[in-house]
Amino acid sequence: MSDSRGRTGLDQTGRNLDRNPDVIVRDVEVTSDGWHVLRRTTFDVRGRDGQWSTQQRETYDRGNGATILLYDAARGTVLLTRQFRFPAYVNDHPDGMLVEAAAGLLDEDDPETAIRREAREELGVEVGQLTHVFDAYMSPGSVTERIHFYAASYTPGDRTSAGGGVADEGEDIEILELPFDVALDMIDNGRIADGKTIMLLQWAAIRGILATSPG
Repeated sequence: MSDSRGRTGLDQTGRNLDRNPDVIVRDVEVTSDGWHVLRRTTFDVRGRDGQWSTQQRETYDRGNGATILLYDAARGTVLLTRQFRFPAYVNDHPDGMLVEAAAGLLDEDDPETAIRREAREELGVEVGQLTHVFDAYMSPGSVTERIHFYAASYTPGDRTSAGGGVADEGEDIEILELPFDVALDMIDNGRIADGKTIMLLQWAAIRGILATSPG
């Protein structure tokens, strides 16, 4: 039977996995089928000592995503977003307003198409040439999502619309254009606490994409 979104076969994901001979999937149960899907999977796993054990894990499947760091090397600035995130708010963040790199789910698009869409919607920027930075699992203990990381340069002329997100989807996104040094300092003082954003800013610092001020 289909769920409320018309999806079927949600309990089949993972049943036929056989890439690892030390893991045998026994059962997959759907425990929640809201907008995203929560599954409980039972599997046998063989440890390094050769002994088999049976384990259960819950996996949250929200699809894969993409994120991007937009930078202006000539002016030494980066474009970031600021928006309310309830999961952070409920887990001790002071006000739930997180400073982040633009990001979003792929929604059936390829990663490059998706991140161009997100940059347009959130930041109002038409992105030119993309640099693929890396792909990463952000919370592999429970969330299946793999994020594709990108970087791209921008100029003031590339900001062709107001951005701010899609109002019909409940998005209310503030655009922040920050000096690169300031963004790095915000990691140190805790004002930037989003993992993907920290990874992209530190990648830019390591690669020398943007120069930092002396001292």
